[in-house]
Amino acid sequence: MDDKAEPPAGLKSATTRRRALMLGAATASAIVSVRPALAQSAASVMNCEIPVPGPHGTGMNIDAYGKLVPRDTPGSFPATGQKFTGDQVKAALGGRSLPGTSYDQSQAYVNYIRRLQSGQSGFTCYASLQMSR
Repeated sequence: MDDKAEPPAGLKSATTRRRALMLGAATASAIVSVRPALAQSAASVMNCEIPVPGPHGTGMNIDAYGKLVPRDTPGSFPATGQKFTGDQVKAALGGRSLPGTSYDQSQAYVNYIRRLQSGQSGFTCYASLQMSR
């Protein structure tokens, strides 16, 4: 007699079906619990804020390329430290002007936002906007 006998074919397929059903149920519950989290994170991305400039740029102006420059630089715009929401920035990235700014000033501020790097105030918000596209 062989100790490694195969189980009957019906039993093997029933076990496989049961495992597949259990896996499907686990997957469905994971999807149901993730969807509200995604909806909540999408809403929070639109409400996050990006200061222009962040605390590191206090007392500086922003040139047309989005770089921080001394206040007396010709063609630069005052950096008021105004905070823009993720929704406002997303609209500006799509071609609209940021609220309370001229077209050129808005372009300079958007260029500043595009230049944000990890560790700077507003970077996480901007990165989240990029992920939600």
